[in-house]
Amino acid sequence: MPTLITRVKSKLFIHSSQKSTHALDGAYASLLRGRSHDFEDLREYQPGDEVRDIDWRATARLGSPMIKRMRANRMHTILFVVDSGRGLAALAADDRPKRELAVLAVGALGVLALRHDDDFSIVWGDEGGIRRLPPRRSEGALEHALRTIDAAPRADGPASAREKLLGFVARTIARRMIVVVVTDEAPITGETESVLRRLRTQHDVIWITVRDADPVLRHRDGSGRRDIDTGWTVPEFLHGDAAVLAELDERHRAEQSRRDALLTALEIDHADLATQDDAIPALLRMLGRRTSRVRT
Repeated sequence: MPTLITRVKSKLFIHSSQKSTHALDGAYASLLRGRSHDFEDLREYQPGDEVRDIDWRATARLGSPMIKRMRANRMHTILFVVDSGRGLAALAADDRPKRELAVLAVGALGVLALRHDDDFSIVWGDEGGIRRLPPRRSEGALEHALRTIDAAPRADGPASAREKLLGFVARTIARRMIVVVVTDEAPITGETESVLRRLRTQHDVIWITVRDADPVLRHRDGSGRRDIDTGWTVPEFLHGDAAVLAELDERHRAEQSRRDALLTALEIDHADLATQDDAIPALLRMLGRRTSRVRT
């Protein structure tokens, strides 16, 4: 049985193979926002690279444009904050458990961190408690972290505690880090916004939303939907009802628009992950937007 990190790698490199692994390096570098001054090596120019990074002497010598790669002058730590309450045990938009998308998001960014010799750490929890793994820098540690995230959410477990998680990080993590919050589509409340504003002044924050499955099905096919918090089952006659679906779509768009507007106003990069197939492209697009903003 393949390890979780092996599954993540297969999806990560399949989606990036057309751009080569240099695209992954560039995407991850956008997390760091800074520029290093320590020369590491040369590589061929890739579309999107900055002209100012071209080594003109090496280009003339080798006959093709060459880019100077720079080594980060200090180690970074990526802190994954995973809202692992029972909501993460529910279904995502592709009818697979949302925890699988959380594992994929943490795994993809964790693999890139390891490629750049950076540390990673995770904080996860629910109403039953908050826990943390210390910073590590190995594939074995990443596999352990992914298995921890995969096992934490239970349908009969404690409820989400997103505000407590964010507050815990704001109170206890003094060193500035890149904080990647992995949570679901629960609306951002006033309490969430307040602690998020505080966290944003202390750390560089990224927000990853794991999309929920549609509560009402587009077509009646005998399948059901049950709310994981209340146990309430959606009546069968609602599935396929055009008016109900239109109202739910409008409500979802409004909630998403409010969340995106707030995160944008706080300069928090964010991505929505709906399915296993679109998760990696969504993460790479988000990192690409960071790259564009840093360069402008």
